[in-house]
Amino acid sequence: MLRETAATPAFEAIPEADCDESRRQFINHAGRGLLAVSVAGTLPVAAAKAQAAASAAQAPATGPTDVKLPPLNAPTEPQSAGPPNPDPVDQRVGFALVGLGHLTLEELLPAFAHCKHAKPVALVSGDADKMGKIARQYGIKPSSCYSYQTYDQLKNNPEVEVIYIVLPNSMHAEFTVRGAQAGKHILCEKPMANSVKECEEMIAACKKAGKKLMIAYRIQYEPLNRMAQKMVRDKTYGPTKLIEMVNTQNQAHDNQWRHKKALAGGGALPDIGLYCLNTTRFLLGEEPTEVSASIYSTPGDARFKEVEENVSFRLRFPSGVMASCVTGYGSFNSKAYTVHAETGSIRMDPAFTYHGLHQERVHAPGGKELKETPGGDEKNQFALEMDHMAECVRQNKTPYTPGEEGLQDQRIMEAIYQSAKENKPVKLDNVRKIDAFRGTPPTDEA
Repeated sequence: MLRETAATPAFEAIPEADCDESRRQFINHAGRGLLAVSVAGTLPVAAAKAQAAASAAQAPATGPTDVKLPPLNAPTEPQSAGPPNPDPVDQRVGFALVGLGHLTLEELLPAFAHCKHAKPVALVSGDADKMGKIARQYGIKPSSCYSYQTYDQLKNNPEVEVIYIVLPNSMHAEFTVRGAQAGKHILCEKPMANSVKECEEMIAACKKAGKKLMIAYRIQYEPLNRMAQKMVRDKTYGPTKLIEMVNTQNQAHDNQWRHKKALAGGGALPDIGLYCLNTTRFLLGEEPTEVSASIYSTPGDARFKEVEENVSFRLRFPSGVMASCVTGYGSFNSKAYTVHAETGSIRMDPAFTYHGLHQERVHAPGGKELKETPGGDEKNQFALEMDHMAECVRQNKTPYTPGEEGLQDQRIMEAIYQSAKENKPVKLDNVRKIDAFRGTPPTDEA
């Protein structure tokens, strides 16, 4: 904004904050003839700023902080969601992020900008130089930067309430146990660990320390997938009969840790095939009673000397639903599923990507085929899951995807490997309870 001063006909810039104050003064007084104009034709910005500062200083530091705005559009028009109204910064739950790879730098740290209840306060990495740069980018104090060797010192940092573990799969168990012993709640990336035994040790360690353990199944917090779950549970198109799931990608030939069995525990199945398994269980709320599977890896492909390339597996559920799932590390990217119900279908394509998810429903009311696509603004999946963890800490609730949820997936994956090895179906324990391994559902916030 420019203004002409009394001393010179030239114009000078007014800071944006001054523009805001002037605009408020104008709105408040112009219609009533009470606008005071200086001899130079300007508003009394300094006085307005002083009055605003005095009012802010008198505002209570505690109590409700939500801000509401009057509607801009008529009731017949689409309405905005309103201000996001995050918690005051000093009331948000502090997270320490362990591991500064692609997921942390490209998704998790940027996602905090969308969080209402969580904030980043500490980093843990084996690369001090990179960690220093990231700390400066996100305003994290140098004293809150740790190496893997000094990780246990997080116990002395009161700002850290939750540790988010974003490490190779084989390191999940160790850093979960150490984090719980340091007195912190744990949010751990999927897959939970490399074995049932490790999963059980992680759960036991958190219970002993009286701390919460959540596994980062972001799909279970994403709105379109939750919408699909509700339609399945409500039998919107009648009972579900069949489910098809696919999650494939063509991985780089770069000798990455995901191709080393000691670090990854397996190949496509625990990394991306897990989305097919976990999402099927999430949609139905049931647990499979039988699995059958086959595995194939392209001969001579150096990526698959230690881990599998392709897995095809079938799940049978108590209600009679059959799910067919395929996953692979060496084929073009495809991340989709279709729920086939009695009178309609629900398709998510893409279903498992970080951004740009899409849902289509097909049914035939009145005998004419109709395709529907729900609208709504996209929400950051990582912000949703981190905010859920923060709410569970503040409200002392069990996370929707606790350690027991990750343990169940690990049990089923081990049965899938067994089935492929023995070339026959493998029976599983018959779990009749719906959502047997889940905790408190997430809050649907605007």
